[in-house]
Amino acid sequence: MIPFLGPHDPFPPVAQAREDMGGLLAVGADLRPDRLLDAYRRGIFPWGTVEGEPIWYSPDPRMVLFPAEFRLHRSLQKTLRSGKFEVRFDHDFAGVMAGCASTPRPGQDGTWITEEMMEAYIRLHELGWAHSVETWAEGELVGGLYGLAIGRMFYGESMFAHRTDASKVAFAHLIRQLRRGEFGMIDCQMRTEHLASLGGREIPRADFLAGVSTLTAVATPRQSWSAVDAVFDW
Repeated sequence: MIPFLGPHDPFPPVAQAREDMGGLLAVGADLRPDRLLDAYRRGIFPWGTVEGEPIWYSPDPRMVLFPAEFRLHRSLQKTLRSGKFEVRFDHDFAGVMAGCASTPRPGQDGTWITEEMMEAYIRLHELGWAHSVETWAEGELVGGLYGLAIGRMFYGESMFAHRTDASKVAFAHLIRQLRRGEFGMIDCQMRTEHLASLGGREIPRADFLAGVSTLTAVATPRQSWSAVDAVFDW
């Protein structure tokens, strides 16, 4: 039976996650900032809501990407050098979430980014925990991604693209930002071929949790990335 959490109930041990259900761990609780931050530090993340109740997951294995293993393919490097896109950090966080929620995805009917999820992550953004990397063209937001930075750990949540390579361009700039900040790992949650092509790979949950414990313990400034210089020599 999947546990139902009340507002003050702790998360169950991640070893209790149902691997036959993609790592489903629990339902319920809430999406307050302290609850969300506690979840991420424990290797747990919410994946949508049902009747307003968060659904919590902790899959094993876990898809991650180590910044040093990012694969910058020649075609993407050419796009980055072309200057066809402008990249901004934390300029339109809500717009990125809306883009992720509204962009159709193969094999998915609807979106897990509910109104409750939008409100929760926008609040985390206002508090300096959640960040967006945005790809713009002719003054229009055409792609991007968002996630959380806790210590030197980045938790990727979602990305979207309305033009070819728009999300990949945002991801490449995220990698540069994380390398400058000496981040050690990106949580990609579930395996996709897109992330694998960029250097992502699956690792045992135990190894993931060990890395999270070390990386989130590092004290780092919690601030907007809006002043980040997005101009790089690719």
